[in-house]
Amino acid sequence: MYLYFVVSDKSDEPVSYEAALKTIGYGKFHIILLALCGWAVSSDAIEVLSVSFMLPSAQCDLKLSSEDKGWLNAIIFVGMMVGGYFWGSMADKFGRRSVLMGSLTVNGLGGLVSSTSQVFWLFLIMRFISGVGVGGSIPVIFSYFTEFLPKQRRGTMISALATFWMMGNIIAAGLAWAVIPHPELGYFSEKFTYNSWRIFVAICTIPSLTSAAMFAFMPESPKFFLTMGKERKALDSLRTVNRVNGRSGPLQISQLILTKDKDGIVQLEDSIEDKSTFREGARHLLHQTQELFGRTLLRTTVIMIVINFTLSFGYYGLWMWFPEIFSRVEKYGGSPCSHPTINTTSSNETTTCNGIPNDWVFFEGFMTALSNLPGNILTILIMDKVGRKPLLATSMVLAGVTVFFLPIVHSKVQNLLISCAFGAVTTVGWNAIDVLQAELFPTAVRSTAFGLQSGVGRIAAILGNVSFGSLVDVHCAVPMIMVSVLLTIGGLTAIKLPNTTGKDIH
Repeated sequence: MYLYFVVSDKSDEPVSYEAALKTIGYGKFHIILLALCGWAVSSDAIEVLSVSFMLPSAQCDLKLSSEDKGWLNAIIFVGMMVGGYFWGSMADKFGRRSVLMGSLTVNGLGGLVSSTSQVFWLFLIMRFISGVGVGGSIPVIFSYFTEFLPKQRRGTMISALATFWMMGNIIAAGLAWAVIPHPELGYFSEKFTYNSWRIFVAICTIPSLTSAAMFAFMPESPKFFLTMGKERKALDSLRTVNRVNGRSGPLQISQLILTKDKDGIVQLEDSIEDKSTFREGARHLLHQTQELFGRTLLRTTVIMIVINFTLSFGYYGLWMWFPEIFSRVEKYGGSPCSHPTINTTSSNETTTCNGIPNDWVFFEGFMTALSNLPGNILTILIMDKVGRKPLLATSMVLAGVTVFFLPIVHSKVQNLLISCAFGAVTTVGWNAIDVLQAELFPTAVRSTAFGLQSGVGRIAAILGNVSFGSLVDVHCAVPMIMVSVLLTIGGLTAIKLPNTTGKDIH
């Protein structure tokens, strides 16, 4: 079923959504929007990466084996897989802003409660709940942000937003360095311990909770309103943007349409009818998914699934284990794959359960996080010039080549340099794929597409972390070679994507 919005015979010429955004231009509102959405992106990065920084310190308190560490790294992605698909569809139904507020709150509360957990299984459950929140906010943030942007600088702005993931990474690494190496911090009793790594986990929830509160003061996406047939509300949101930007005079638009055709009619997807019941919500989700796998979008959807799977498996399967790898290299020296087999739950193993790693391990984590900076600067400067597809393909292939050399390095300095190179080139790939996902799918299914792609990425991240946890003590070269091959395959697949540079979003 389709609903048709017919332009009236008034003298005022109807204005397309892209033309309205161009008229408003960029200004103070977009700076505020970038800062707030960026803070939310940073909060997601902090929540995802915080576990990897606390694992070497928490292995004694929670009695963790390598397999347990793999599941703790992976469980947040299980939650993100569930949350991404669910929250993404709800954002296409109820709006971006309300879903962002809800998912960020779930993220923060789950992480806060996890910091009090005294046993492994409870910590695992609360990290899953936190992941459900993260899985909702990540895809919806980019949909919300993109729908306020004129096409002329859209690639640059989305690249700028993606850089906040790096900021979150750096904040998480810096907080870990500042808080965890202080065992005197916290509360200690026979039945309850709240030590430095738990304080670190609690502090890491502040960005998500503050982001949720600040979105209460932002307008809903005008393009979402327009897609739902609510033209007046869409115009009100655009007038808010125009007013905050400080334009001289009110916005002179009385009729707004998605896009024009020769008959002055705009076709809208069947998204206006009431879907307030659970059954209709499920039907809406199914309809959105069918659209993604229909004849028009099937090829793009499948290619993006392959790319998201390979990049997520490779990046998260390795990145989440960097603090553990650094800790082992610092302890045993040489290659990250040259240490003896470790089992922290073994009764005769006492040397590995020595609490907090030294400062060099946290320094390496911080420098690896900082290595995202060159990739982010590069993508901001050349994303709209070189194009999304070439950057994505090239970065993934280079990342695969970089990982191939990681098992054969012979010192902690070489290990750090290779890890930093990996961080720099994969950042370019993530920024490119963020832009592509925002531009390749129509507005009516964009958040659902983000949720689906994110769900696929989470499955890959789960498999990557569980595989790494299972194989790292057998021989860590095996998972690293897997990562190298998959990243290369994903980069070559990206060549098949269409070019979206400078094109109108649907």
